[in-house]
Amino acid sequence: MTEVQIKSAAAPAAAGPSEPVRTRRATKLRQAGTGWLFVLPFAVLLVAFLLAPLAYAFKISLYRSTLIEGEVFAFLDNYKQAIDDPLVREGVVRVLIFGLIQTPVMIGLALLAALLIDAATSRFSRFFRLAAFVPYAVPVVIGTLMWGFLYSKNIGPLSWTGINFVSGDTVLASLGNIVTWQWAGYNMIVLYAALQGVPKEVYESAKIDGAGQVQIALRIKTPMISSALVLATLFTIMGTLQFFTEPLILQPLNPGAITQHYTPNVYAYNQAFSFQQYNYSAAISFLLGAVVFVGSYLFLFATRKRSALR
Repeated sequence: MTEVQIKSAAAPAAAGPSEPVRTRRATKLRQAGTGWLFVLPFAVLLVAFLLAPLAYAFKISLYRSTLIEGEVFAFLDNYKQAIDDPLVREGVVRVLIFGLIQTPVMIGLALLAALLIDAATSRFSRFFRLAAFVPYAVPVVIGTLMWGFLYSKNIGPLSWTGINFVSGDTVLASLGNIVTWQWAGYNMIVLYAALQGVPKEVYESAKIDGAGQVQIALRIKTPMISSALVLATLFTIMGTLQFFTEPLILQPLNPGAITQHYTPNVYAYNQAFSFQQYNYSAAISFLLGAVVFVGSYLFLFATRKRSALR
């Protein structure tokens, strides 16, 4: 056999191993294409209803509308105006005070309910979980209207107490009650789900060592769900800083107490839809977003050693 014949006979053998490689590569490409095909509807909705509106809102926040020249590029003038606006600062301070009081109360109640339901072994524990979660299933607007009826000093069932629940001194506590009623059940479910992931052997070992139910709850259960506690608190902080629906719905009950600048979100809404100051409203909204981001980051940084979140 000549040298040419030897090379010709060896050629098919050399080409053989590359065929499975090409097949695997084509299979991976098809799988990746299938994955992107499933992701595509979400990506389109994300761009259309979140990223594109955010980009447009940021664009108009850099402009100022004038009667003579129309839209004029103002760069950061709207942001400087918002920072210097005492009404914006007043709303931010009010929301921060609201969050400092309401967040611990809500998370504390949610944790207490989760611990009690987790410790209960009766057949009614499932009913208690459902009863605590039901307020979250009620739309925020409906729930606020319902509480507005209860708070009414003229026709509400609580009018016999003689307390004006929407006066300047009590309205913040009344709003906090609505938010806690609405969201405590959701946080309770999050914490209860985390408790279900704790190995039961840990509880049994603690009982053998003589620990009571209170000691197990405080020293074992609570530390072991610290990540879920941090996550629930983070969501609560973010929601508190974006406080909007409840004061807007209750505003007709006492416009003097719940003003048009009661919270930054309410102020931005009124600037846009009552005074047509869309540019200034967009700037306020992005400043509020920056406050939410900074507040969330500071909370995660402060709790990074106590939880698994990094």
